[in-house]
Amino acid sequence: MDDEQFVAEAFHASYRRLVGQMFVLCGDLGTAEDVVQEAFVRALDHVRSFRRTDNPEAWLSRVAINLQRSRWRRMKRYAGLEPRLVERPVPDDLSAESLDLMKELAALPAAQREVVVLHHLADLPVHEIAAILGVSVGTVKSRLSRARLALAHALDEERHA
Repeated sequence: MDDEQFVAEAFHASYRRLVGQMFVLCGDLGTAEDVVQEAFVRALDHVRSFRRTDNPEAWLSRVAINLQRSRWRRMKRYAGLEPRLVERPVPDDLSAESLDLMKELAALPAAQREVVVLHHLADLPVHEIAAILGVSVGTVKSRLSRARLALAHALDEERHA
């Protein structure tokens, strides 16, 4: 199989899942699609390292997350606004529970939100998340624990409100 076919197969296998992960991470479908598409462009640009990786989808996730981080830094620097203050369109087919969860995920610090998305949506093990984010396994576990507690507390309060 040639390089372009390898990337095309990865695209067909992972695109929708990656866009879903990035949408939960950033809250904007257009941005999610853009960073995932750019990740695939980078895969073509660096096809040798992409083909050598044990988990191509994790490689793409790491690239997309880094692209999203860069976008947020630029947005904060030039616009002077927090990314959470920008109103974003939401797909019509999301349930009320999904919207509530996304609202609470958006309230988490970015580092906690990243590990939740990678662990629960990308279904990656803790050691792979640590490698993707460049942090220790203990840091990933700590962020997951704090995020879960915050989400449980916020969603419980919302149910009782």
